[in-house]
Amino acid sequence: MARADSFSRILVICTRQIGDVLLTTPLIDAAHQRWPDARIDVLGFAGTLGMLRGNPQIGELIEVPAGSGWGQSWGLIRRLWHRYDLALIAQYSDRAHLYGAVAARRRSGLILKRRSTNWWKRLLLDHAVVVDENQTHAVIEKLRLLAPWAGPPAAVRVQPPPGRELPADIADRLRDRYVVLHVPTLVRYKLWPIRHQVELVRALIADGWQVVLSGGPSAADRARTAEVTQGVGDADDGRMLDVAGRLDLNQMVTLLRGAALYIGPDTSITHLAAACDTPVVALFGPIDPRLWGPWPQGHALEQPYEMRAPVQRRAAIMLVQGDPACVPCNGAGCDRHDDSRSECLETMSAARVLEVARSRLGGAPADAPASVTAALRTPTAGAGAGA
Repeated sequence: MARADSFSRILVICTRQIGDVLLTTPLIDAAHQRWPDARIDVLGFAGTLGMLRGNPQIGELIEVPAGSGWGQSWGLIRRLWHRYDLALIAQYSDRAHLYGAVAARRRSGLILKRRSTNWWKRLLLDHAVVVDENQTHAVIEKLRLLAPWAGPPAAVRVQPPPGRELPADIADRLRDRYVVLHVPTLVRYKLWPIRHQVELVRALIADGWQVVLSGGPSAADRARTAEVTQGVGDADDGRMLDVAGRLDLNQMVTLLRGAALYIGPDTSITHLAAACDTPVVALFGPIDPRLWGPWPQGHALEQPYEMRAPVQRRAAIMLVQGDPACVPCNGAGCDRHDDSRSECLETMSAARVLEVARSRLGGAPADAPASVTAALRTPTAGAGAGA
């Protein structure tokens, strides 16, 4: 039974990466619906809060320098001290819980099922959400933070940032319908091999599609997309367009909303594409989609994905997984480090991804794999009203 507590100042704490920050938006929306007159601020690492800029439900974005020690945080601690009525701690880390203890008189937070430091976190929390990091989707675990005060929403949507006008030279070169391929990933073990991406781009161009290559502004991201353009070769007639590093997140929203299809790996932009209601082909290797699969817009507050299936369709999303029996291992690739290879992605052929992409772009060819055509006809049980 929801308690009648009234909070006027709420702090949401999400000290994690960009994609995880985006997935706090259903929590922020639910808190806003429960307390429409409350001010809701968000605290996160510097450089990760761009997905929330322009969100009308948020008052202030408070940035913490990533990797800063407590000695560098005294100014922020003094500023936060008992400033809020309620802290919603949407991250398991010690630091996130300590910020919550400093900032608010009441606290609801996530703790891992098996963690030796949970005892002191429990003492600091009014409501603890105990999650198993190998079973619960990030959106679901965050919304459970509101369980003492609000019932679950009937349908859940992730809120993208508002769109912004594209640079004129890019807008002028875009065709009416195009496919966006997001090339790079932050860690290698999530990267779909460049050789497969080259083959896919060539095939899509041969099918008559313009392919837009996206990536971030880092030198590594631009180098990855350059590898694809060089591998594809002669496409100077506008059939391929590299926009890596050219767009901010608001402009990326505009690009995604105009796309006929988005294809990308397990990365923040894939979550953003799903939030934009763009048809998505998501390429998953080591990571369990039950934890981090792109959220299907309008899905009920229940697990959207199975742990393992060749292709899963949910609303506008087609999620493709690797073939090896170890999938998903939830490890950092085959060698267990960020720069590791992942056999499950190396063996995910361009031909297989092309068949799934074609099924979303205009109907599956007659020789499409049975797993694709079956997924198109019959969503898996439990996919919810939005499937």
